[in-house]
Amino acid sequence: MTDIAYKVRNGSRFPVGISLTEDGANFCIFSRHASQVELLLYENISSQFPFQTIRLDPVHNHSFFFWHVFVENLPAGTCYTWRIEGFNDTAETGRMFFPHKELLDPWALSVSNVGWNRQVACQSESSGGGMRAIVVDTSATTEYTPFTWLEGDGLNGAIIYEMHVSGFTLHPSSNVQHPGTFSALKEKIPYLKELGITHVELLPIMAFDSQDVPKNVADRGLSNYWGYSTHSYWAPHPEYCVDISHAVREFREMIDAFHDAGIKVIIDVVFNHTAEGGNGGPVINFKGMFNEIFYHLDAFDRRNYLDFTGCGNTVNCNHPIVSTFIVRCLEYWVETMGVDGFRFDLASVFTRGELGVPMSTPPLPWAIEFSKTLSNIPLIAEAWDAAGLYHVGAFPGIAWSEWNGRYRDVMRRFVTGEHGLIGEVASRLTGSADMYKNDCRRPNNSINFVTCHDGFTLNDLVSYNFKHNDHNGEDNRDGSNDNLSWNCGHEGETEDQDILRLRRKQAKNFIAILMLSRGVPMLLAGDEVLRTQKGNNNAYCQNNEISWFDWSLVEKNSDILRFTREMIAFRKRHPSLTSNHYFSGDQSKSQHEVPDITWYDKDLQKPDWSDPESQMLACTIARVSADEQDIHVIFNMSETDIEVKLPLISGRSWELALDTSRPSPLDIKPFPASIPVNDGYKVEKRSIVVLETVDLMPQ
Repeated sequence: MTDIAYKVRNGSRFPVGISLTEDGANFCIFSRHASQVELLLYENISSQFPFQTIRLDPVHNHSFFFWHVFVENLPAGTCYTWRIEGFNDTAETGRMFFPHKELLDPWALSVSNVGWNRQVACQSESSGGGMRAIVVDTSATTEYTPFTWLEGDGLNGAIIYEMHVSGFTLHPSSNVQHPGTFSALKEKIPYLKELGITHVELLPIMAFDSQDVPKNVADRGLSNYWGYSTHSYWAPHPEYCVDISHAVREFREMIDAFHDAGIKVIIDVVFNHTAEGGNGGPVINFKGMFNEIFYHLDAFDRRNYLDFTGCGNTVNCNHPIVSTFIVRCLEYWVETMGVDGFRFDLASVFTRGELGVPMSTPPLPWAIEFSKTLSNIPLIAEAWDAAGLYHVGAFPGIAWSEWNGRYRDVMRRFVTGEHGLIGEVASRLTGSADMYKNDCRRPNNSINFVTCHDGFTLNDLVSYNFKHNDHNGEDNRDGSNDNLSWNCGHEGETEDQDILRLRRKQAKNFIAILMLSRGVPMLLAGDEVLRTQKGNNNAYCQNNEISWFDWSLVEKNSDILRFTREMIAFRKRHPSLTSNHYFSGDQSKSQHEVPDITWYDKDLQKPDWSDPESQMLACTIARVSADEQDIHVIFNMSETDIEVKLPLISGRSWELALDTSRPSPLDIKPFPASIPVNDGYKVEKRSIVVLETVDLMPQ
């Protein structure tokens, strides 16, 4: 333990949190009703006792609702916690203070969870649980490439890849130096680059409580793997670091490596609830500093938390202090950490005002959108919450994109063989204008996806009719029962080659539909190699081979990987698919004097959109640039082969681009040789065919 006692000065209330200068460190926290505050300094993350405890003067170290102190010559790497006293009147006001507990700085830029014990921290008589903040010198980030942003770039042409930082490299087959870390992820960037990914969307990387699972789940040795249990919004998750003391540096080096490869990074953020849970949950930071402000509390007994998230508490997002906290935090991750965009978990919580009542014009979404720093980056909302709010197609704000849950559902139903969906399928394929156009939004407001971390993987979507979550320790009660899946004739693993071929075809159908749709496609990591979770559709607690990316599948399922890679390349070479404008169907809008999109049935007639039995749909999409080709797409999700007529386009003929019924490598270009097609094509049952025009040589 050091014998040094650092000199202190009054300090400043700006900036909030910790700021390190050449002269020392300024500490500041917000706690409106605190009566006494102490700062505890530790030499390092393993120190048993603080080497200095600084009791703040209520006059000189207190400005308005902020408590602050400047510690001279304090070095980076020092650890610290807070102790706060105040008057508890929980039933009336919701104020809670725990003078014996050590609290984590909500504005901490780096944290350690060495010694953290959630069960101990949940006990009211405990002193805390082990987490400490670390003094960080953020000026070190200037060693790396400064953050830049191409204004207006947004999500045009984006291919998003949703992935778990740790799970992408933890499998023994990953062959990386530091499995499960930000550093290891850099080694896999060439794979993503070759696949054609433009944006990675990382599951939560802000510091979270990996011990936040139900007791019966924890008793099985399981943990919070996904990370939707944030406690420190400004700090990288320590378990993803090789060296916790270099957390900021390691994260920035990963970001810079992605940027050097031309890939942008979106992070999944969880501002709807925190790791502190509800009644009986641990006191980590917010509960012990400004509980009555940060959380929605019951109007009649403010000791109780309102839970619109299914996680025990709900962040009071539209309180001015909380809104400012969130906006400044997001700006920090962009300006200092180099992040390129955000996906917001359970974002409908952002629309809840006092007592959780939904607001027509909630301040927070607009404050985020109007921030100068955030105004030109992707803002993606999971536009629902766990208490019934559903804002898909109607999330407040204009620039916000949304996870399009309606797209996911109708495409699953269509590919599994449900009848009478062609009208809605056409709407989703063309950018969901019925949901966004009247509100001045565009196709890129729709994040199209078939699978995501929450639910079945693509392999399991075509292999299971029912969830199989027994390994989670909750008697298979957790996870959705409504998966809109089809096992192709057998539940789970099988050696039946006919079923396996059908499953591969169905997987290719989903990938093809995703890449043929206007809007922004999002692919779940591992779907391109048919990663399986053995039917587990809620693997939030499975930090093991159930969830990890098995790199041996890259070779085993190379045919699906090749199809996905070529399908992404196909999308990229067709601006008609990536355009951020809606189809008009108007001949005057096309450079080639044909409608930009024309819909057909098998006989080249207009489809009967109201046909309750229809499972087939076709369309011709006109090229929008001189070096592009027109394409004709045929979807046949019926149980019978269909002979389909092809439209004639003057001066051009048709050539096969892809057919999901064909074996690899004949299923998608580049073929060994071109395959010309005349005026008709036989489309096999449950398959998708795409043809491209070829300009005829002049006679």
